[in-house]
Amino acid sequence: MSEILFEFIRQGQYVKVTAIEPETRIEASVVVPANLSQDQMRLQALNRLNYVLRKKAEE
Repeated sequence: MSEILFEFIRQGQYVKVTAIEPETRIEASVVVPANLSQDQMRLQALNRLNYVLRKKAEE
């Protein structure tokens, strides 16, 4: 994983954060409260992406 791209879409009091690993084109999204910092939002999305990548590796 050389770089991770993040996309933030605000929906009212929540933000949908998508983390994308460009080499494999695998992405994972989380919905978090809008009052979190961007770093906290990124961490949540990165944790989900790592989970998805581990699951794919097990297949």
